[in-house]
Amino acid sequence: MELKDYLRDEILEEADLGYISSEERDRRLAVFDNALNGSMMAVPSAETAGNAAQAEAADSDVLTSRPVAQGKESEVMTYMAKPKSGAGLPGVVVIHENKGLVQYVEDVVRRLAREGFVAVAPDLLSRRGGTGSFSEPAEATSALATIGREELVDDLIATVSLLAADDSVQPERIGVIGFCFGGGMAWRLITKDSRIKAAVPFYGPNPPLEDVPDIKASVLAIYGGLDDRINAGIDEIVAAMEQNNKVFEKIIYPGAEHAFHNDTNPDRYHPEAAAQAWQRALAWLRRWLA
Repeated sequence: MELKDYLRDEILEEADLGYISSEERDRRLAVFDNALNGSMMAVPSAETAGNAAQAEAADSDVLTSRPVAQGKESEVMTYMAKPKSGAGLPGVVVIHENKGLVQYVEDVVRRLAREGFVAVAPDLLSRRGGTGSFSEPAEATSALATIGREELVDDLIATVSLLAADDSVQPERIGVIGFCFGGGMAWRLITKDSRIKAAVPFYGPNPPLEDVPDIKASVLAIYGGLDDRINAGIDEIVAAMEQNNKVFEKIIYPGAEHAFHNDTNPDRYHPEAAAQAWQRALAWLRRWLA
């Protein structure tokens, strides 16, 4: 599925589930179409930038920074967190949802750091000025649709290189975790970068099945039981992983919807499933990045 189609479907799903009104659906679709037609004007958001800075300053348990990864064609802004001490640590790339590098994702980065990982989240909107360049989430999502998947993968590979070069990280111990759009990009990344040893895509759309033989990572795929749109592809990816003798497990949480781990989204957050899935994700990363 084309990235723009996937992102458009997410807008329609929000409306179908009653989380946004038909008027808001139409407004978001208009923003989306304008972006694809090249007529969207990104407006810097002081509120967005301020919130990010506040979230970073509020955490005293870990060391945080905003290094820049050098990609093939552009620089990639990132958010990194690490334990205050330690060397030879496992590293994890965290890939955001379709709204960009927001506070929820930065919080996930810090959570991983508290668990002993060096974690880094790239801002995959860096090619469009970064998440903070947009005045609202709908604009960020729309801008994301204007970036090609190959470009996004290139930026992720640059982020892996940044993480592998960090003095605190053992480069042979790198994993990836992603959510929604980011779950799909995690799948894509592991088909292209053999440095990834463990992957935990949360409710991510499948990669091209013909690329599955290239996967070297051990994969734990997490799904919500009510996520019909993404779950329609489970049988195919299970069969492809089994046929290619990949290390693979899946977990489906009954009663949980798409994006159930996001505790800043009250419409979809499922506390019990989120807590259980997080512990399973940590256990998987520890097992395969040992």
